[in-house]
Amino acid sequence: MGSLLDGAVTYWYPTIALVALMFFLLGSGAAALVLQRRHAAQVAGLQAAAGHYQRFLRQVIDTNPHLIFVKDMEGRYVLANAAVAEFHGTTMESLIGRRDSDFGLKDEEAERFLRVDQEVISSQRAAFIAEEPATCARTGETRWFQTVKVPLLSADGDARQVLGVATDITERKQLEEQFRQAHKMEAVGRLAGGVAHDINNVLTIIRAQTEFLLADLAAGDPRRKDVEEIQGAADRAAAFTRQLLAFSRRQLLQPEVLDLNGIIQGMEMMVRRLMGEDVVLLTKLHPELPRVWADPGQLQQVILNLAVNARDAMPAGGTLLVETGVVELDEHYPRQHPSAKPGVHVVLVVTDTGCGMDGATRSRIFEPFFTTKEPGKGTGLGLSTVYGIVKQSGGHIWVYSEVGRGTTFKLYFPPHYGAVRESGTQPAQLPGIEAGATILLVEDERPVRSAVRRLLERQGYNVLEAGNGQDALSLVTARNTEIHLVLSDMVMPGMGGTELASRIRAVNPTLPVLLMTGYTEEAITRAGDRPRDERIIEKPFTLSTMLEKVSIALASRSG
Repeated sequence: MGSLLDGAVTYWYPTIALVALMFFLLGSGAAALVLQRRHAAQVAGLQAAAGHYQRFLRQVIDTNPHLIFVKDMEGRYVLANAAVAEFHGTTMESLIGRRDSDFGLKDEEAERFLRVDQEVISSQRAAFIAEEPATCARTGETRWFQTVKVPLLSADGDARQVLGVATDITERKQLEEQFRQAHKMEAVGRLAGGVAHDINNVLTIIRAQTEFLLADLAAGDPRRKDVEEIQGAADRAAAFTRQLLAFSRRQLLQPEVLDLNGIIQGMEMMVRRLMGEDVVLLTKLHPELPRVWADPGQLQQVILNLAVNARDAMPAGGTLLVETGVVELDEHYPRQHPSAKPGVHVVLVVTDTGCGMDGATRSRIFEPFFTTKEPGKGTGLGLSTVYGIVKQSGGHIWVYSEVGRGTTFKLYFPPHYGAVRESGTQPAQLPGIEAGATILLVEDERPVRSAVRRLLERQGYNVLEAGNGQDALSLVTARNTEIHLVLSDMVMPGMGGTELASRIRAVNPTLPVLLMTGYTEEAITRAGDRPRDERIIEKPFTLSTMLEKVSIALASRSG
């Protein structure tokens, strides 16, 4: 039995081994097939993922607002996103293999870009960062870009291409330019205001001395004509300084609640005569225009200056359109126009069909003494005066102009919701108190103080002098009841007139203070320090003006 089994095992052993080998081989083949299929699935999956990520990356690049591109050593596009194609006014497919010069870019710009590309590629590792202009072929306008370029390394480590990313910074550059212009205008304004202030002090002396001379000369004296000529020249110089003060926003305003439409309608006949027969004047006034808070005389000057400027821009005739309206400036507008404020505004628009201006001229039109007119035909103060009046009235001014296509000025004013007051009304004049009243004269410049003292003493007033605010305060404290009026300059070293008035009010609340100034509005409102009750007299003043102000101020104490 055992031998039979042994024989059977011996007989089947090769068969079993063969079957086992067959199963092993079949199993190995199946495993290999499984592994092969699994590998193919993985490869297919990786390829699909790669394709997906390629499409995703392409979508990210194409939806990116920055200009992203790859160029070769000859400046040909190898890759570019949709922003590059849009800038060049073509498709992404059309970009490949072509250069910047093929899309209307200026020769000097295309040559500069190619030179930089080649330098970056040759450097192998250096990066290029710059702010540079480029001309958009689609619109023809110049845009500014901040561009970063780096060499693109190949598999062997060499750089044969350049990768670039360009960010459009045109709005930022424009905003920077507007800030620079605003700072320049502010600096020029401070200079102009300071000069005007000093000139006004000199003119006050000249005006006072001519008053003295005329008072001493007989009616038929031939020298009176010479003195009157001097006086007239001083008055013309005073008008000149008022324009400088208007530009620098330091003039004295007398604002009222006004109907802007009414101001325009009241001036329409005057403007028509000013324009002449070859210029058509059109008005388009908003029927429900809110009121504005402004000086009526200064607002009329703004309209006249803009009309004169428009007439000069239309020597062969044209159309002048004056419009009013209501606009709401959103939060985005002040980012592009730093001096503007968001919110509802009353807008005055003055448009002409004249010769227009280029960018260089447009950037300087509000500067004092800048003019494009022939010598002797313009002072260069018309538009600078407009600028100052609008700014001082809390408004904003902007100009749009193109050569050959006319000019539009837009003036924005904050609305004022209140009752309209009749302009031109004067306060009732009160009689002055008797001669012999004592006036404390406070002025840091000795020649001005001497001239004003002579004017006052000639009218019978007793005059005490102080060269600064601290000395004046000491005199008021020591001789309180003897002083009937303080006549003080507003701008002085140390303690100015406004602070002096406040300190005097603490000592003697009923003592009136009359302030003299050649600066006025900015000095008055600086740091919110506007006088409450003090009257103001603007330098240079005539004898009659000063006496009227002094009389009213004295009467306020006695009344």
